[in-house]
Amino acid sequence: MINQNIEYYNQNAETFYENSVNADMSEWRNHFLKYIPDGGRILDAGCGSGRDSKAFIQGGFSVVAFDASREMCKKASELLGQEVWQIRFEEMSFKDEFDGVWACASLLHADENEFPEVLTKINKALKNNGIFYASFKYGDGTTQRGERIFIDFTEERIKSLLEEKGFEIIDSGVSADVRVGRENEKWTNVIAIKKIKD
Repeated sequence: MINQNIEYYNQNAETFYENSVNADMSEWRNHFLKYIPDGGRILDAGCGSGRDSKAFIQGGFSVVAFDASREMCKKASELLGQEVWQIRFEEMSFKDEFDGVWACASLLHADENEFPEVLTKINKALKNNGIFYASFKYGDGTTQRGERIFIDFTEERIKSLLEEKGFEIIDSGVSADVRVGRENEKWTNVIAIKKIKD
């Protein structure tokens, strides 16, 4: 399933970049950054245009960014002036490296069968008390929209999954799409902290 999504972004990288690079995600970025130490290390998982990585870097944070689409990696690398890795969520192998993991409108393209393992990998990537942000189109279950496949989540369902994977929810909410002309679309946002193991 995921390859279909990757191919979409490879073929439509320019259009997607133009439509998303200036979208104002500052509200949820600020919620997330409240919990990240000054100069902290952030993983932008599925960075797309690189918009949020750029904001983090400008804020003095150290950023590792990756995306599954080679064409989006090229666009984001140009924007950031640093390498953006081309890997899939399932290929993550970080351990205790990051103060925060930011996954804005990206995990919604993970394979639903592999999604629990991806959450485990994100948990492993975080330091103790590390912070995880993710956003999904509001809904419940796998949906096809045009050429792309999405996993939609309500607040309740994503909270339940995160708690099963060693996270504690510290903030959540449903928001309107910030892109022009998409204001009627709803998004589920969640911020969670990695629980310290006994």
